[in-house]
Amino acid sequence: MTNCSRRSDGFTLIEMIMVIVITGILAGMVAVFITRPVQGYVDSVRRAELTDQADVALRRISRDVRLALPNSLRTVPNGFEFIMTKSGGRYRDPTDGSTGGDFLSFTSTADTTFDVLGPLPAMNGGDRIVVYNLGPGYTPADAYTGRNVATLGGTGAITTNPVALTSNPFAAQSPPLPSPSARFQVVDQSDLVVRYVCDGNTLTRFRGCSLATPSTCTAPGVLLAGSAATCAIDYASAATGRNGLLYISLRLESGGESITLFQQIHVDNSP
Repeated sequence: MTNCSRRSDGFTLIEMIMVIVITGILAGMVAVFITRPVQGYVDSVRRAELTDQADVALRRISRDVRLALPNSLRTVPNGFEFIMTKSGGRYRDPTDGSTGGDFLSFTSTADTTFDVLGPLPAMNGGDRIVVYNLGPGYTPADAYTGRNVATLGGTGAITTNPVALTSNPFAAQSPPLPSPSARFQVVDQSDLVVRYVCDGNTLTRFRGCSLATPSTCTAPGVLLAGSAATCAIDYASAATGRNGLLYISLRLESGGESITLFQQIHVDNSP
């Protein structure tokens, strides 16, 4: 007969081996049932992260586009760009019933000051103001040509009337094109043209691009979303030109999985 020595803890060596073997078998059986739920959880987390990245990017784009200067959004290779405004206001005009004050002149290039009606919007010396932008096809009123864009004089915040311009391009327009509602938009000097480009596997935001056509961007790009497998962008304006629709489809990949989000953004082109 085999003589199995008994350990001090009451188990023989054979009994210990049997316990280890049975434990291993049970662990293997349990692992079969646990692997799938764990893998499903990991996959869900990955999809949630991808969805969150795409959603943040699309929300950022939507917020920026809503600040676009009317009739300034246009497509570029692999993306689109637009002139970003930061505020706006109304200038004093002879047709608004004012009997005094400093009117914005559309006849004299020597007249480079004007009054803002109501509270002054946020603007600083060096910022640009744009009046009645109609976009491509209307050269005297296309901000990308600079015919309806003036630079604010001085430095720092502008808080009092009259507001000074470095020059008056509005009086040099042919024909002059004042705003029917005497409105103007303010463009921050550090933003000017904002561009979104989907190049390779990245979606990138550029700021500080020039107004010239084609515009050049000197400020570094800010990465909004990585691992973008595909990015489809399309833009169309309504027949009246008063509204536009920007379509963006963003597809992200990670770990062999992919998610696709798309968004349609309304663009207000009423100058």
